[in-house]
Amino acid sequence: MPVRRLWLTDFRNHQTVDLTFSEGLTAIVGNNGQGKTNILEGLAWLSLAGSFRGASTETMVRNGEDQAIVRAEVSVGTRTVLLEAELSRTGRNKILVNSNPVKRSRDLLGYLRTTVFAPDDLRLIKGSPGERREYLDQLLINLHPRNYELRTTLDKVLRQRNTLLKQAKGRNTPDVLSTLDVWDAKLVEAGQGLVDARRLLVEQLQDPVFNVLAGLHGEEATGTLHYEAAWATQGLAAALEESRTDDLRRGVTTVGPHRDDLVITLSGMPARTQASQGEQRSLALALRLGGHQVVADAVGVHPVILLDDVFSELDENRSAGLVALLPQCQTLVTSAGQLPKGVEVSQVIQIVEGKTQS
Repeated sequence: MPVRRLWLTDFRNHQTVDLTFSEGLTAIVGNNGQGKTNILEGLAWLSLAGSFRGASTETMVRNGEDQAIVRAEVSVGTRTVLLEAELSRTGRNKILVNSNPVKRSRDLLGYLRTTVFAPDDLRLIKGSPGERREYLDQLLINLHPRNYELRTTLDKVLRQRNTLLKQAKGRNTPDVLSTLDVWDAKLVEAGQGLVDARRLLVEQLQDPVFNVLAGLHGEEATGTLHYEAAWATQGLAAALEESRTDDLRRGVTTVGPHRDDLVITLSGMPARTQASQGEQRSLALALRLGGHQVVADAVGVHPVILLDDVFSELDENRSAGLVALLPQCQTLVTSAGQLPKGVEVSQVIQIVEGKTQS
């Protein structure tokens, strides 16, 4: 059982939460606005070292308080591990593993893995390339915590290069150009490592994603996943050199892994623009479930599944298809209404006026 217990203190709207979870499916029910999603967000924070909603730290601290605390007992093999995060409204966050402070966020990763389904997952198909890059990078972190460094190193190099470009204000003096040479070399090194990992992951996702899609539709699904990098043919070093004049003029790095995309086709057509909304919802579910399977196969343990009010966004057929395809592992689902037929609930937690009742 990956998660035994969860405590929240001054997290979002919750003053105090103390929950013990079953091994099967736990339904967290209550009216809208009671804080059901906040419980999933708190748990997922310990998996991602961040909010799956993209929220800033200060928004997760309850009004009037300076910090929030998220704590969970999780099973790691035969061990029980205590994970803790003290989220500060103004200062640095503090992370502890078995009550011992850790210096880096990556030291929290790998103890708890989660697969999050959210109502706005349609953005994985219809949204910007950044949404799909984030999907890939979070999966990479779930596969192995070391992949966290690939992304953070790239982000640091990009920030430094962009700072230099802005300060240059279009000037290509010898000092600017020589410093750009340094950051270009670092960007190539960091970027290539991340892109290689993304490409391999996309290959691994191809069959699981479209097998899930076939299960949701009840018929064979034909489609492709393709990692698209506009600079791939000439290589990143040459692309950066070619774009240097434009980058100096615009004060920003215009080519690189931070501009790449995961291109998804369905029946030979781009899913982002040509698939129906129903097909896009099925594809989003398939991306989540396919990614879950890739991680489970690689690490030998199923991530905890967090379903945030997903069934309210699905029609009866897609709800039934998702229920049938959910793996037998610990699952938390939030709902403001009735759960679909076929959902076997081991535990119900009700939230009334922001307080939990088991």
